[in-house]
Amino acid sequence: MPDKERDLPITDVGTLKALSHPLRMKLYRALCVADRATASQLAEQVDEAVSLVSYHLRKLAEHGLIEDSAAQGADGRERWWQPASAGISVRDRDFRDAPEKAAAHLAATRLFHEQRAEMYRRYLDERPTWSAEWNAAAPDSESLLRLTAGELDDLRAELTALARKYDEKGRAAVAAGDTEGREHVALHMYGFPFRG
Repeated sequence: MPDKERDLPITDVGTLKALSHPLRMKLYRALCVADRATASQLAEQVDEAVSLVSYHLRKLAEHGLIEDSAAQGADGRERWWQPASAGISVRDRDFRDAPEKAAAHLAATRLFHEQRAEMYRRYLDERPTWSAEWNAAAPDSESLLRLTAGELDDLRAELTALARKYDEKGRAAVAAGDTEGREHVALHMYGFPFRG
């Protein structure tokens, strides 16, 4: 079972590049949502060939991002996968000491942002199909703060801990059978300095 208490810190360029492939990041995200899945199930979600998805899942596994899960099929022939941790963390400080590392980090960050933005655009396009309750609950806000780097880091840590608390609460409820009205929710947080 993955360690749902801890994120896996990505500190090497090889692992970062493995995850920075657009299809691999989609597969990793889909696997995190599903908790466990086969290549066939994931291939359906991303509209790719099962053989291609299997190849990319093996690459993610080679870097310790995902792992085998106990077989869930009736005949046990399908290989099941699960995330190897609660999530991942990629910190700028781990990629600053060489230009090629910094470039890989920037490319990965841009990909992650583009995919998150696409998820949000898809929600906006589908917004009329969601209930008024869900649309009212979905936050869309911007705060322009005046902070030090240390204060922003403290805010990041507090927001991450709060999100983790709600994730654990939701997972516990689902495990107890409380699935009524529950949906997958993406929460994207960005905090960055800018000059006006």
